[in-house]
Amino acid sequence: MRFNTGIILLALAWVAMGLLVQHGQASAPEWAQGVVWYQIFPERFANGDTANDPTLQDIQGSWPHFYPQDWQIIPWTSDWYALQPWEARTGKDFYTLAGLRRYGGDLQGIIDRLDYLQALGVEALYLNPIFESPSLHKYDATMYHHVDNNFGPDPEGDRRIWAQEDPGNPATWQWTAADRLFLKLIQEVHRRGMKIIIDGVFNHVGNTFWAFRDVQKNQQQSRYADWFTIYRWDDPTTPENEFDYAGWYGVKELPEIRETAEGPVEGFREHVWAIVRRWMDPNGDGDPSDGIDGWRLDVAEKVSIQFWREFRKRVKAINPEAYIVGELFWEDWEKNQLIHPAPWLQGDVFDGVMNYRFAVALKRFVIDTRNRLSVAAFQDSMRALEQGLPDGRIHWLQNLMDSHDTDRLASQIQNPDRWYDHRANPAQNPDYDVRRPGTEEWQKFKLIVALQFTLPGAPMVYYGDEAGMWGGDDPDCRKPMVWPDMQYQPESHHPFGKPRPVDSVRFDAAIFRWYQKLIHLKKTEKSLRKGSVHFLPEKEPGVLMFTRTFPGALPVLVIANSTPKRVSVTLRSDWHTDDSGQWWDLLADKAVNPRKSIRMAPWEVRLLQPR
Repeated sequence: MRFNTGIILLALAWVAMGLLVQHGQASAPEWAQGVVWYQIFPERFANGDTANDPTLQDIQGSWPHFYPQDWQIIPWTSDWYALQPWEARTGKDFYTLAGLRRYGGDLQGIIDRLDYLQALGVEALYLNPIFESPSLHKYDATMYHHVDNNFGPDPEGDRRIWAQEDPGNPATWQWTAADRLFLKLIQEVHRRGMKIIIDGVFNHVGNTFWAFRDVQKNQQQSRYADWFTIYRWDDPTTPENEFDYAGWYGVKELPEIRETAEGPVEGFREHVWAIVRRWMDPNGDGDPSDGIDGWRLDVAEKVSIQFWREFRKRVKAINPEAYIVGELFWEDWEKNQLIHPAPWLQGDVFDGVMNYRFAVALKRFVIDTRNRLSVAAFQDSMRALEQGLPDGRIHWLQNLMDSHDTDRLASQIQNPDRWYDHRANPAQNPDYDVRRPGTEEWQKFKLIVALQFTLPGAPMVYYGDEAGMWGGDDPDCRKPMVWPDMQYQPESHHPFGKPRPVDSVRFDAAIFRWYQKLIHLKKTEKSLRKGSVHFLPEKEPGVLMFTRTFPGALPVLVIANSTPKRVSVTLRSDWHTDDSGQWWDLLADKAVNPRKSIRMAPWEVRLLQPR
């Protein structure tokens, strides 16, 4: 069967570009090109070991800094907004109490669910912080050289090991039970052919961080006094002159690391290098196969780019195939504009970034009704993502729609026309809708996910999106994972007592299968994984069309109806074969006659391929 002339010429036109991509990305790991990511928030993913659940002692030092004596772990399957009896007795509202909540998620829970992730088809895991911390999110580290003891099997035994060490001297560091379980998790991930990266939070620490505690105790005499920006030392003779210091964005729970032109001060830098070695080559034998496969770096643009250049050299010296991804704020709040990641993606800093600009554009194209992007404007937004980047670098960017820092995709859809990640839960926006999405909203959801997996980049799934979870911005995006083998209470409460529907909470098998199918196509179709994109003129209002092509692979034509109307799309005659051959619909798994108009339902997407 002969292919149509138009598609063949288009594919040949991109051969040279493909060669440039392969040559230009020698410094970025091949495995991460177009890879399918899955983000896990450990405390909320799965409780595999109830014996290590946090106690009141474990949360001391975390926000909101009061600790009811009758505090308890929250039942995994409970109604999210319903207050437990001990919570109600405090007289506090839901959003004040949310920081006290613990559900018991741990590393054993992740290990137990790796077969689920493998069945879903994901190829690489990104874990939010796992290091010791009193909070539920772990972005306020107590130490970097140990995994949180409540994520491991022996919290009390781990404490005894900590007491034997000098945290400032790596020669004294030992391996706790939690550390060893994490190394087992790495081994199990690798055994399944997957990769794993973890969060590196090196701009700030927690107020329980060992070096900061030393500064609080010893003041100017502390060996670590220059690690932090101290506004005022404690003067015991004058009660009004209290110890004061810089917190990240003014948050005192997050003491900020002092920086010079080279980045964090030298002593802290050396500590970070020891942390990098510990988790990337645990055995210290020069073989990184037993260590993590890279780093996600928190608030990366708030740290000197010179430091990240040195960080890259250190990481790649241990494992040249490690992947380094930076979290860059997607907007400059003061200037009210998006931040372009080009300076960090020239091959000497990061391999990729969390591509929030992608999420903003796709939200405005499919979800929003006011100031909605037209097809042409959306195409321009996608082209703009690649401006200033080395050829092909777009394939290493993590294309996400939501995360632990935003409202979930499903809830974005039922709360349109907001600036991304603004006014995104009932505490920020009294009109924010907390209900379960309806049928039309799930159709939009499926369309967005399809575009996430067919446009250039490495799609990232936030845990539970594939299960049909919904929820507003932090903390509502951090609900316990919905598993198919668990029975959940319906959601019937509102955080401020407003009326709402009673919504069933259940694993959505249809959404799961949709992700499975798209993940399979992303992994098996080289054009979708590595190919160039060519946007086509808008033939029908609101219908986006583009092709993905890669040398030596079959092209894929994507047609997306972003409207609430049924449409008919006629393909260009030069795409047809010269005989009676047909194309194949990759999602419906059936033949399509390209000579006939293709009828599409509202919010429907089609992936067509010549056969």
